[in-house]
Amino acid sequence: MNHALARPLIIMAAILAVGAVLAAQVFGMHAKNIGAARQTISVKGLAEKPVKADRAEWTVSTEVIAPTFADALAKLRATQPKVRAFLNTQGFDGVSIKGADESVGAHMVEEEFKDRTRYVQKGFEARQSLTVTTQDLAKIAAASKAILQFEAEGNPVTHQQPLYMVGNLEEVKMSLIGAATQNAHARAVEFAKNGNATVGSMRSASQGSFYILPDGATVEVDDYGGRYDKSTIDKLARVVVTIEYNIEK
Repeated sequence: MNHALARPLIIMAAILAVGAVLAAQVFGMHAKNIGAARQTISVKGLAEKPVKADRAEWTVSTEVIAPTFADALAKLRATQPKVRAFLNTQGFDGVSIKGADESVGAHMVEEEFKDRTRYVQKGFEARQSLTVTTQDLAKIAAASKAILQFEAEGNPVTHQQPLYMVGNLEEVKMSLIGAATQNAHARAVEFAKNGNATVGSMRSASQGSFYILPDGATVEVDDYGGRYDKSTIDKLARVVVTIEYNIEK
């Protein structure tokens, strides 16, 4: 072989050999890193327990209509003492009754006008709401029934359904977070067992939805949002958490 041609070929072969060795070293290091990387598993934990409302709010509103602003306000002020008297007879004193500010505005009605309808003012309407707050839930339930007769006697009142609330929500939430965390760990152990692995340390944790539901209600587990039912006394509290664990082979 011509020595002039052999020399470049020898140099090229050497370069290729060195490149192959370096590539093998890099690949070996990458494979080692992959093997050493710690695998993880992410699971949801769920916990729930029954809770009872221990506080209630109930709002009764008075609304009257009169030809003038002054007449509407005077009519409202003449009616409100009757509403307060009704609440007193139901066992609520002045401390448990909180009145909103009086308001007076235009009373608008819809009427036909040629080939369309329009809103026109027909006097003024005055309004005020009274809200009762109490821990005596039986009184609230009785009063919400008794007001129907009061309304039937010609008193211009409207009323909402009572709102039933849980006072120690934070305490309930914290107890459920602990139980939901244990539930998540049990799920992770079960997953790992089926994959011939063991659960390691916790990498991250986050609280998802917190629900206060009517007792017996069902709802899909969701990562975000939540719900706070205030329509019932007997409720179900539910917490969802998401936890990531290290998995060791």
